[in-house]
Amino acid sequence: MFGSKAPRPRRTNGKIQDPLRARVKPIPEPSSEELAKEDTTRSDLAAGGTPEAGRTTLDEARRKGPVGWLQLLGPGLITGASDDDPSGIGTYTQVGSHFGYGLLWTAFFTFPLMSAVQELCARVALQTGVGLGISLRRKFPTWLVGLAVAGLLAANTFNVGADIGAVAAGGELLSAGLVKTIWLIIPVAALILSLQFLVSYATIFKIFKWLTLVLFAYVITAFFAHPQLVAVVKATFVPHLELSKDFIMALVAVLGTTISPYLFFWQASSEVDELRAAGATTPLTGRRGLRLKELQAARLDIFIGMAFSNLVMYFIILTSAAVLHAHGKTNVETASQAAAALAPLAGPFAFVLFSLGMIGSGLLGIPILAASASYALKEFLGLRGDLASKPRYRPTFYIMLAAATTAGVVMNFMHLDPIRALFVTAVINGIVAPPLLILIILLGADRGIMKRHASGRLSLALTCLAAGLMALAAIAMFGTMLAGG
Repeated sequence: MFGSKAPRPRRTNGKIQDPLRARVKPIPEPSSEELAKEDTTRSDLAAGGTPEAGRTTLDEARRKGPVGWLQLLGPGLITGASDDDPSGIGTYTQVGSHFGYGLLWTAFFTFPLMSAVQELCARVALQTGVGLGISLRRKFPTWLVGLAVAGLLAANTFNVGADIGAVAAGGELLSAGLVKTIWLIIPVAALILSLQFLVSYATIFKIFKWLTLVLFAYVITAFFAHPQLVAVVKATFVPHLELSKDFIMALVAVLGTTISPYLFFWQASSEVDELRAAGATTPLTGRRGLRLKELQAARLDIFIGMAFSNLVMYFIILTSAAVLHAHGKTNVETASQAAAALAPLAGPFAFVLFSLGMIGSGLLGIPILAASASYALKEFLGLRGDLASKPRYRPTFYIMLAAATTAGVVMNFMHLDPIRALFVTAVINGIVAPPLLILIILLGADRGIMKRHASGRLSLALTCLAAGLMALAAIAMFGTMLAGG
């Protein structure tokens, strides 16, 4: 009733479920209301959903109209937006400038593959109610999962470092060189850690998602650049391949930055967080089974998110090819050179659009990179914690976050070229992804775990194709490097 006092949150029995906090100062495990950074009674924190799942179903979206369709978008959209992080922007720009339209076909080719991969990760999470780290540890030997998680941690740490450097480079470009990149490294990291420690990722997404819309400037610029229509259509639908070291490395980089291993864990953990917000699952134990309506909603969310990601990818490559490669600028080594791709639209202010896009995508993507590594490690170790929890109750999880970000900061003081580091990061992701993806495919096909929601023929075909092609590309890259080709 209006004006009545809200009931006091009930404490759970037992000591706090965090080894560090329990060792320093044992206190009772908090209630879900006390644990959350934000008021979990607010209906807008979850994706809008039902008691059975923390997301809006298709029926509810149709009934609510435009608002309902917006509520339907959740983990899939965030994953798609974060996929176009600075590593993606830098990689696609370098690929377009160096090879022209040669790799334009990869945007359409990877769309069904990455959609199938992310759908698989979401389906496993919705079926089991726990993150990928826990599910993988239950099915496979600990040492094998440990190696996969270690590879993810290494790739993510390098990716965090490269993205922090890129955000700082964007800041230098925006200040017209008055503020140097190296001066901004620590402030950028401090800002990201402050956001992670003080607010939930839902709030971070609301703050920075609009900056990522600047990336649509590449879509507009493509028309201003007047690309060769026949060449673009041919490059889009007819795959072009070269058996050279540079081309194969570029292909590995494109696959690695598009189908990135950190997105596997982030998609699954986001779905679990949605379920937990709705009270449909518990940490470490999970749930049994999922409703078809939940899965349909998740699939549409993922489809839209991946479409957004690949659309941006396509036009970054197209614009870079039409503006840079066509005019003989085939080697992008600095942020200012990369920004030149937007010159036909913004002229002398191209650096502003590029900088805003780099900064916005970095501030959106870096928390996901650090968090996905922390989610994977804490699930592997059987710990608790997420971005929705207060640091005072889950300090171990937040120390993992801080460690990943700090390692990225240290990397930037080793005099790495920010733009080149973004490309190298994509290559590393392309190497780490295949073995991890194979484990996830085997998990999704296990009828003992997935029941009637085990992967069907289409899912198996697409996910196996993704893993196989990424593995083949990585092997070919090492082969050409050894052969000196």
